[in-house]
Amino acid sequence: MPEKMACFQYIVAALCFAVLLEGSLSKAQLTPTFYDETCPNVTAIIRDVLVNASFSDPRIGASLIRLHFHDCFVQGCDASILLDDPVNGEKEAIPNNNSARGYEVIDAMKAALESACPNTVSCADILAIASEQSVSTLAGGPSWAVPLGRRDGFTANRTLANSNLPGFNNTLDRLKNRFSNVGLNTSIDLVALSGAHTFGRAQCLTFTSRLYNFTGVGDTDPTLNTTYLEELRQICPQGGNSSVLTNLDPTTPDGFDNNYFTNLQVNRGLLRSDQNLFSTEGADTIEIVNRFSINQTAFFESFVESMIRMGNISPLTGTEGEIRSNCRAVNSATIRSNSDAALVSSI
Repeated sequence: MPEKMACFQYIVAALCFAVLLEGSLSKAQLTPTFYDETCPNVTAIIRDVLVNASFSDPRIGASLIRLHFHDCFVQGCDASILLDDPVNGEKEAIPNNNSARGYEVIDAMKAALESACPNTVSCADILAIASEQSVSTLAGGPSWAVPLGRRDGFTANRTLANSNLPGFNNTLDRLKNRFSNVGLNTSIDLVALSGAHTFGRAQCLTFTSRLYNFTGVGDTDPTLNTTYLEELRQICPQGGNSSVLTNLDPTTPDGFDNNYFTNLQVNRGLLRSDQNLFSTEGADTIEIVNRFSINQTAFFESFVESMIRMGNISPLTGTEGEIRSNCRAVNSATIRSNSDAALVSSI
């Protein structure tokens, strides 16, 4: 099928799926046409900033989609991860500290939108659009019509970030628990969204236990391909710099494709949490990995649906929340009028 026709199918599928969500989730009244009148160039503005950033930072696409993931899994998709808060901020939560990145690019997107469409586009929607553009424009993955209309929350929640976010060493049961906690499917959503690891990088600290001390007795992870093990040991020597980066997908590290799943089939998943999708005996995720490995179209279609479903986790809509003028802080007027001002007074 020609590439343009395939992309059209993804867009149509996403629009249909968004309509179904609007009918089934009374609270989440999101629509791809939300800014058609108030900020019609919103996607183009975000795309321009993203593309410019990618010239000096080829990792930025994967980093921004990770921000969207980590935002939605904590209090829903409310841009709480972007708040600078020394007490409750999610940036300093264990899964995010010194690893979540791309905040300055979001700032640049917000500044450009405030210039073009003041007080109109939420930071939560910026994260959602930037994620789609990171996949489709930067990495050659599927495109979809992003449901929009989210508003920004007033507070962050570091405690919830520490407990709710999936981790790189999680067992499959723990991953399923994390997805179930936010209302996502523990099979198809889990596998499809994990497929975002088909691009981007990870620090040595996220997988070195698999190389040198898997169970605490100086052993290696038996699910790790032995050739790949030696390659990773060259990149991350024992006692070396734990912040050194390596590709999540050693096959096509900057492209959005289904090689992530073929890697799992030959035990070349970089993170333990990734490999567990395929190597956990009797798991219902194995069949999905196998299907996506031979059918990229099936992966793309499921990924689009799961991204839309994730983007609908407890959004603030209507008069809830606010439209922040600065993604790092709640609006000063809100601090004065909001009854929960004490919770954000440290920002």
